[in-house]
Amino acid sequence: MKDFKFKINDNDYKVQIINVKDNIASVEVNGTLYNVEMEIPLQQRRPVHKAPAIQQHQQDVIASSTPASSGASPLKTPLPGTILDIVVAVGDTVKAGEKLIVLEAMKMENSIEAHRDGKIINIKVNRGDSVLEGDVLLTIG
Repeated sequence: MKDFKFKINDNDYKVQIINVKDNIASVEVNGTLYNVEMEIPLQQRRPVHKAPAIQQHQQDVIASSTPASSGASPLKTPLPGTILDIVVAVGDTVKAGEKLIVLEAMKMENSIEAHRDGKIINIKVNRGDSVLEGDVLLTIG
């Protein structure tokens, strides 16, 4: 087990990695247990030198939330942070890769992009909200 302490936007996060088996990591964040699905098992990963680690992590989390069917699917935050801007509204039609939300994490602005084509069904967050990794930001149908 590994323990980490993060301070993000004056919020303290105690993160403990409990177990990693194949492509599922069991982690505890401030006492709440999460099972995080990774796109590729940790043992099979190779370092990516073209993109910073945070961008690669974001791509991994978003890729793991891509639905197998064409039904509605939630877009989850790839890391904890604060919502700076929401650039879409309910009912908007979006294309995969289009910027939807700006998230501040670790003093960096991160663009959260659509993981698929579709229509914005709902938005679960507001500007200024603090979010944890895995929180649902919006749903694309």
